[in-house]
Amino acid sequence: QLQASGGGLVQAGGSLRLSCAASGLTFSSYSPGWFRQAPGKEREFVATIRSSGGTYSADSVKGRFTISGDNAKKTVYLQMNSLTPEDSAVYYCAARSAGTRYYSTRGYDYWGQGTQVTVSS
Repeated sequence: QLQASGGGLVQAGGSLRLSCAASGLTFSSYSPGWFRQAPGKEREFVATIRSSGGTYSADSVKGRFTISGDNAKKTVYLQMNSLTPEDSAVYYCAARSAGTRYYSTRGYDYWGQGTQVTVSS
């Protein structure tokens, strides 16, 4: 029900835009978010956007990553700028019901398959 795309290989300092397309659910009912997981590490929160348009981002990506959504297209985006090798991970999009903890994987009901982002130094 969530299809992530847009990952790839980029040099440090470069940019990528990830997309997450939803089917069978709407972002007016579920708030979408992005998580990432590097090898050997736990999945961590990156950013989320509420139906009101409000956003929350992890401190590690503030000022570099921007989450946005297009309700008509049922798609959420993650614009990633000034990428560093530490941003390399599999990026997952997810969707949660209202009132759940946006920063926790446990707060999310639906998950996409992930897209690999690799940043070379």
